[in-house]
Amino acid sequence: MNYKDTNSMNKMLVLLVMLGLVTGCAEISKEEAAIEAIELDMEVRRFDQLFAKSTIDGLDNLKGEFPYLFSKKYPDEYWAQRFKDTIQLEINEELAKAYPDFSQEEEGLENLFRHIVYYFPETTVPKVVTLASEVDYRNKVVLADSLLLIGLDTYLGTDHHFYIGIPKFQSKNFRKEQIAVDVAAAFANQKVSKPRTQDFLSEMIYEGKKLYLMKTLLGETPLQEVFGYTESELTFAQENEINIWEFFIKNELLYDTDKKLLSRFIDPAPFSKFYLSFDNETPGRIGRFIGYEIVASYMSKNDISLKGLLNQDATTIFANAKYKP
Repeated sequence: MNYKDTNSMNKMLVLLVMLGLVTGCAEISKEEAAIEAIELDMEVRRFDQLFAKSTIDGLDNLKGEFPYLFSKKYPDEYWAQRFKDTIQLEINEELAKAYPDFSQEEEGLENLFRHIVYYFPETTVPKVVTLASEVDYRNKVVLADSLLLIGLDTYLGTDHHFYIGIPKFQSKNFRKEQIAVDVAAAFANQKVSKPRTQDFLSEMIYEGKKLYLMKTLLGETPLQEVFGYTESELTFAQENEINIWEFFIKNELLYDTDKKLLSRFIDPAPFSKFYLSFDNETPGRIGRFIGYEIVASYMSKNDISLKGLLNQDATTIFANAKYKP
């Protein structure tokens, strides 16, 4: 083959690659266009604002409209005190400053639920109710079949004085950018079943399936937000992926069923625990990152739907992911 033939073939390959990229982009654009075209009837009620403006005289009206927010174990006297409580008044003031308008956050939630309805058309779009939760950061969002509760006082910003005493690795995500992410996580928890086997690899892939689902549903949300990482934490994970994987392989951790591995590499923590000198430099929950990469590799190499992924077992996913960091 002469130079001319080689040059022509190279040009042909370039054209084919470009055509493939254009086709792929067209398919993505077609899908995104279909998602954007979905009409939602999302109702958002600002209970936090209504409660802040109310008095004991308006309690019956609030109870009638939001009965699920008023436990019967608390008498009216309790709520009468809450209306005047100095801490509650400060929370009301801080929420009024941080969220005088909820339209941007509502737009993010609508985008999330358009994606959810596209992939899971049987889903009911819930009524959204924002409230003050007395900084209940363990239940920042509560997603039921037709109701979504959002504790806005857990999204006032990383350094807000309400969060003094809360570990920094948790409060770093007490930001409005995490509202839709937390709702996506709540949805993923409902859709992804716990693994039947309790080995470390299955746990990582279980977390990876949830993260992959979240990333898909959150559209253009940056990957670090999906992970709850800072940009530097995500960069560390990506740059050290091969070293992390080799550590897991070398120490024969993949099929280990020791529950301590969850607290070391998957559960919320300030850093991951390799029991090495650089541990403090690592981001927490690094096992979730590896699980996500395995699942992403599986999805890129196999023709399977999103729902199909959620029903697939960890053994099949790992065998067909051909994961090589």
